[in-house]
Amino acid sequence: MKILLVDDEEELVSTLAERLSFRGIDADWVTSCEDALKKVETEKYDLAVLDVKIPRISGIELGRRLKEKDPEMGFIFMTGHGSDDDFKAGSAEAGAEYYLVKPVNIELLIEKMKKVLED
Repeated sequence: MKILLVDDEEELVSTLAERLSFRGIDADWVTSCEDALKKVETEKYDLAVLDVKIPRISGIELGRRLKEKDPEMGFIFMTGHGSDDDFKAGSAEAGAEYYLVKPVNIELLIEKMKKVLED
C-alpha cells in the first residue's frame, strides 16, 4: 500500500507518515496542494489522505483534481473544522469514502485505509 498524506501542518503530517511507516505502510507526505499534484505526476498512490483546510486550494478541490489524474485512487479526508453535514456533503461529492476528525487516531486511520482499498 502506497499513500500520499497532504496537510499544511508539517509536524503533523511528517509524524503521521512516520507512524504509518512503523506499521509497514509506505507513506509520502507534502504540505501543499501544488506539491501533491506534482507528486502524482511521478508516483502512483493507492490512497490519498487529505486535510480539508489547506491554503490556496481546498482539500476537497484537491481530491477532485487528483481523481481526474488517477480515477483508481482512494481518498480519506481529515479535518479539524466545519460541521459534519457540510463536510460529508463535500467529501461525498469529491469521491471520498471516509473522513476523520483531527487529531487522527492512527489505528482508526489504518482501518479506514484498508476499507477504502478493499472497495
